[in-house]
Amino acid sequence: MAELRCEAVTAAYGERAVLGGVDLVVPEGTLTAILGASGSGKTTLLRVIMGFLRAERGRVLVGGTVVAEGGGVHLPPEKRAVGYVAQEGALYPHLRVGQNVAFGLPRAERKDSARIGEMLELVGLPADYAGRRAHELSGGEQRRVALARALAPRPRLVLLDEPFSGLDASLRVETREAVLRALADAKTTAVLVTHDQAEALSMGREVAVLRAGSLVQTSAPTTLYRTPADLDVARFVGEAVVLPGDARAGHVRCALGDLALVDPAVAGIVHTVIRPEQIRLGRTDGAQGPDRAGHTEPAEPSGPAEPSGPAGPAGAPARAGRVLSRTYYGPDVLLHVDLNGHVIAARSFSHDAPDVGDLVTLDVSGPVVAFPVQPGDPLAPES
Repeated sequence: MAELRCEAVTAAYGERAVLGGVDLVVPEGTLTAILGASGSGKTTLLRVIMGFLRAERGRVLVGGTVVAEGGGVHLPPEKRAVGYVAQEGALYPHLRVGQNVAFGLPRAERKDSARIGEMLELVGLPADYAGRRAHELSGGEQRRVALARALAPRPRLVLLDEPFSGLDASLRVETREAVLRALADAKTTAVLVTHDQAEALSMGREVAVLRAGSLVQTSAPTTLYRTPADLDVARFVGEAVVLPGDARAGHVRCALGDLALVDPAVAGIVHTVIRPEQIRLGRTDGAQGPDRAGHTEPAEPSGPAEPSGPAGPAGAPARAGRVLSRTYYGPDVLLHVDLNGHVIAARSFSHDAPDVGDLVTLDVSGPVVAFPVQPGDPLAPES
């Protein structure tokens, strides 16, 4: 295993700049997920690290060795000791599973059945799969074989480019758990590129958000989700309810009341960001309904009420709104509630969720983040 370090890396396709000075450190033996929208430069960064594309400027180091430097060093891919798992797995259809796994090994080791069996077992497949054809495997099994092939030569670093795309939901979860176990057992440093937020947050020890060729935040998953670097990151990573607000003295006043701020230094006119799971729903008819965490709270009187001062740890005073829509996800539902002209997204357990048209109260649990408005923003005060 080895640390990966990218220092001010830039890259382009012809005249089109794609990466604009990327700085990234992946500690040895860990996995960092690179999250970004299509066209943000994720795959281009992997191509530079792998050696498929030259860096125009900056450096790439693997285990302290410079493998790429703009205008100078450019080790070919086979000299970098880096494994690569492409989208769709990309197994060789004319080779059996064992031959696919052995493909990256030195010629003298390609008939080492013990090593092939060891690698298959490492990714959660029986050793007797070595004799099968690629088309006889499920999609998830093909991805595991592709990982076994990448790990077989004992690389210092493994790059995974959207390795679970196209798999159904349950197989996707099962396969990525197998991949995580295999990487941990092999103690291999890894970089995962994905546009799937849940995948990035659940797999990466750190998650790096790439936007328009620049890394805008690299943090632990909980830090990224709870304290995003800016409003765009907040909207991109998970669902977000964004409301205009006025921040002062560690609180923000918005349509959902006076809410405690994560960062008490924020002040002025702001965009308030609330996660749907922070919004607890109650009944307006006196019934007690479960909140997102399964607790029950007394219902508040129907109709909006004015804030009664800064909220405590439990959140702001409840507000009343009407359910506009509900989307069923099995264990829970996503509700959209009209609150005095603001459409609020909230989650509720599906077994007792309100129906479309029901009047509900909304209460916020926990502190929220807020971002000062920028010049030119419609919320910005006129100078």
